Amino acid sequence: MFRRLLSQNPRRTAATGLLALSAFYGGASDDPSHHVDVSISVPLRQLLLSTSEIFLRDFARPSLFSIGGLFPRRSPAASTFPDSDSNEEALGKNQADAPCSATSTEKNFIAKAAALASPAVVNISVSKGGLRSSKRIGSGTIIDADGTILTCAHCVEDHDRKKRVCNGKVGVTLQDGSEFEGTVVNADFVSDIAVVKIESKIPLPAAKLGTSSKLHPGDFVIALGCPHALKNTITSGIVSCVDRKSSDMGLKGVQREYLQTDCAINKGNSGGPLVNLDGEVVGVNVMKLVPADGLGFAVPVDSVAKTVEQFMKNGKVAQPWIGLKMLDLNELKIAQCKDKDASCPNVMTDIVPVVFKVTPASPADRAGFRPGDIVIQFDGKPVRDIEEIVDTMRDQVGKSLKVLVKRANNKLVTLTVVPEMTDMDRCNDA
Repeated sequence: MFRRLLSQNPRRTAATGLLALSAFYGGASDDPSHHVDVSISVPLRQLLLSTSEIFLRDFARPSLFSIGGLFPRRSPAASTFPDSDSNEEALGKNQADAPCSATSTEKNFIAKAAALASPAVVNISVSKGGLRSSKRIGSGTIIDADGTILTCAHCVEDHDRKKRVCNGKVGVTLQDGSEFEGTVVNADFVSDIAVVKIESKIPLPAAKLGTSSKLHPGDFVIALGCPHALKNTITSGIVSCVDRKSSDMGLKGVQREYLQTDCAINKGNSGGPLVNLDGEVVGVNVMKLVPADGLGFAVPVDSVAKTVEQFMKNGKVAQPWIGLKMLDLNELKIAQCKDKDASCPNVMTDIVPVVFKVTPASPADRAGFRPGDIVIQFDGKPVRDIEEIVDTMRDQVGKSLKVLVKRANNKLVTLTVVPEMTDMDRCNDA
């Protein structure tokens, strides 16, 4: 503090020392009758006046000093620095009573969001037979007070029977240690989403479902679950990407989109919720990239809601397939295409879905699709990206759909395609 008062001027240095000495002796007693009087010359008095603002700003108790009337004594009641007792009274007798300030919010925002969702997080276990009996561990989220639980399909898969079906029963452990036998109501291995039901005599804590469409890269998120059977585990991070394509990760099967996050995701986190700062579920954690750290993925809750809706409506999820591999091209890529080939068709939107491969003997192949086709309309509806095409095909298995495509030299062609049910062993296409 005194460094700012020191200078090469010996008179200023002397004045600083005088003030320090006065502070030392004046601070030795809180008795108002005890103070230090110092006689100083007029030039030194003027110098002290020039430094008084700095001195008063830096010292917590300027009332300790009375130098020839330069710093008038103030009563303790007039002090702007309350003592510890008054601080406790202002903030409350304990932290719970203290008003929420910006600082406390910044420190506790992860804890507050996690506290809203964590009571609904459960541990899911599936027994594995054989010579050495063991259990596979996963996580889940209660989404209804009646005991409806959201989890991953691979968490309830029956590996012993070597079938992509569930044996029907799983173990469910709540946050408080209560154990239940759960029944797998539905499971879809394309979306990797399953619904489990437990019966409870009392309403269970349920998490609120949010919306993943409002997420942006950089948003804070929290992963809850039971990694390696360690219950009540919370990790946090940010959204790294809101539309990571399954093809980007080399995954086979129907083209899917995932939320990418740097939250710590480990074995056992699958099926647990990805939560926003409002404590709402915005995704279901499904996997991590094994060779790397900070690369976790979750199914967006908006996609999960569509899957659950089909569970309720049809008892299963109809995953349509036509045999197209497609890319969403932006304006820059379209411009580059036109530079290389002048016959490249003109487009009117910022992003367009383009066919780059047609699976032989597929519905798309029989319909006459070609690499390079730009899809303008699907089932009579304008489409802007691959996701809209997939959404349009939903519940359309076995139905004839009209598709308008644009080809070289802006030639428009209408094709008719009939979607088939998805085969999990097919390549990564729509």
